[in-house]
Amino acid sequence: MVLDKEMLVPLKRVEIVIDEDDFEEFQEICRAINIRGYTYISQAGGFGTRGNRRPNDMSLPEKNILVIIACTEDQAETLAKNISSGMKEKGGIFLISDCDWVKGPKISY
Repeated sequence: MVLDKEMLVPLKRVEIVIDEDDFEEFQEICRAINIRGYTYISQAGGFGTRGNRRPNDMSLPEKNILVIIACTEDQAETLAKNISSGMKEKGGIFLISDCDWVKGPKISY
């Protein structure tokens, strides 16, 4: 697919899986570095360093949240620096990739 370059804004796509208990702290970090918009999906399941996370398992109340952000490279780098130390202790996943924002009525990055 070829899109007109005038329609696109090059950004970074950040995908983060964190424990639900850490989400409020994550939101504070986003506000501090002026990340104004993101999408989150509660009760994300999966298997990783913290074992198997099953969103519908009543015996294990631990829940993950998947957060998706489109932001500038500087914001992605600052976010990584602020979150990475906590993730080393608590687990989770942090991915950064290139993306293009298709211009619309209002840009929230």
